[in-house]
Formats: sequence, structure tokens, C-alpha cells
Amino acid sequence: MSRQISESQSVPDDMSGMRVDQVASKLFNEFSRARLQSWIKSGELTIDGKTLRPKDKLWGGELIIIEAELEDINQWQAEDIPLDVVYEDDDILVINKPVGLVVHPAAGHYDGTLLNALLYHYPGIEVVPRAGIVHRLDMDTSGLMVVAKTLEAQTDLVDQLQTREMGREYEAVIQGVMTGGGVVDAPIGRHPVHRMRQAVVPSGKDAVTHYRVLQRYRHHTHIRLKLESGRTHQIRVHMSHLGYPLVGDGVYGGRMKKPKGASTELLDMLNSFKRQALHAIRLELIHPRTGEDMAWEIDLPNDIVDLLGCVAAE
Repeated sequence: MSRQISESQSVPDDMSGMRVDQVASKLFNEFSRARLQSWIKSGELTIDGKTLRPKDKLWGGELIIIEAELEDINQWQAEDIPLDVVYEDDDILVINKPVGLVVHPAAGHYDGTLLNALLYHYPGIEVVPRAGIVHRLDMDTSGLMVVAKTLEAQTDLVDQLQTREMGREYEAVIQGVMTGGGVVDAPIGRHPVHRMRQAVVPSGKDAVTHYRVLQRYRHHTHIRLKLESGRTHQIRVHMSHLGYPLVGDGVYGGRMKKPKGASTELLDMLNSFKRQALHAIRLELIHPRTGEDMAWEIDLPNDIVDLLGCVAAE
């Protein structure tokens, strides 16, 4: 189910020389920049009946027409799934997502998701696309997420993601001992062979990950990471690309290598750790209505704390 959008506006002369996506975001500011760019690329947003690129320039007087479909949130069922709410006001909601919770319904996960939970606890959020979900965490990544409770808040927060004004920091436990921190600037796209995975590929989208060492251990390293971009599986792909995959990452870490001389306790811990050791620990943003700088930081979950205790005992 979906809702048909049909809107049009003429480009004012004072926007002459601006890009298509810039003009569209000003004339149709009820929609996020990312959504408008998607419509431009798909041909659902046209200029004088033609499909242009987001970066093409306009000169005033053109007619922009949107003929698109919005996902109908009513196709999803509200479900009484508990949420760990860290902060809430009339505009936004910050939650601590647990391991195992899928963010949005998809093939194989049509219910039991964060979206289903949001529809139950906040019925009014059904009028916001994707029930206000602004960004995602993998099913087995825990930590902080922001949800928009209004369309205006969602549009603003998505734009903050696009312009990199929203800060997201993570902590992870990786295989191997890093000598120091650094930056990974490597494009990410779909794996050329394994189509369900992502990979560093020349044709991928720009992706930048900053990382620093918090603590080195005999076989592992505890690191802190900050994202500039937000590509699918970005941290997992970038760390694997460096040769330091995350503990527990069965997709990008390959088969677990037994650390030389590791104790039985550590081997048991590594064998039983069935999710990537990754936690979204800090979130920074500008409040979409008040303009206030806001930040939240949350403790590591017990399973990562236990893992660190085990690797430190080696």
C-alpha cells in the first residue's frame, strides 16, 4: 500500500543558477533532501517533463512536477514491544536499541521490528514516513538512535545526516592489536560477487570512518569510531578492509581465528559471542525545532563489558 503524491511548482527567478536538488528542497521542504534526490533520480520528479540529474542547474521559470508514491505506514501492524527510551519531547525520541531488534520491516522480518513498536507506543507517528525512523542500526548492533515524531522533525534530522551535522560515535572490539588510530576513506557499494554484502569498491559511495584506540589487549583492541557518512555496514566493512574485523562478525570477519595461546575461557567467550561487538555509544544533533545542541551517551551493554573483561584477563 502506498499514498500517491502529486505536486507542482514553478522555479522562481531568484533561484536561477541553483541545482535541481537545492531548488526542490526549498520548494518542497515538507520532504527530506534524500527523498527528493531519490525522486529526481527515479524520474518521479521532473522539470518541464524531463528527468534531470540532481546537480543540473535551473534558470528560473521551469515547472517542477512530483508524481510519486509514499509508503503507506498503515500496512504495518502496531505491536507491544518494549522500548528503552533515553529522551523524549514533542519532536524527537532517542532510544537505546537492544541487540536482535530489526529497525524496519523487510523480507524475513515483517513484524517484531522497531517500526512496529513505534506504531504501538506512539500512534500519532503513523503520519510520518517510516514511523519517524531517521537512520538505522543493524539488527545485532546495539545503541542510540533518534526517531522523529513529526514530519518537520524528520525532514530536518535527515538533512542533518546528509550535511554531517549529526554526530554518531560507536565503540567496538576488534580482532588483532592496532598500533594507533586513523581514518578510513574508502567508497562502499554492493559486493561484486556476494550481492547481500557490502564491500570497498571503486564505484561505491563515499564513506569516511574515523577511529582511535581506547585500549590494546593481547589479542584484541577496544576502539572508538566516528562516522562522517552512514553507508550500510560501514564500520564492519571498513574494519574488515583494514584487516581488523569486529569480534563476532560472521559476515565480514570470516571464520573465527583462534588467538595463539588463548585461554579456554577466552575461546569459550569468542565462540559464544554471536553478534558483532559494536555499540552506538554517543549521539549528537541539533534539535529540529529549538536549534539547541543536544548529546547523549550510554553505557556499553553487558555482553560487550563481559567480552572486554575476558580479553583483558589474557
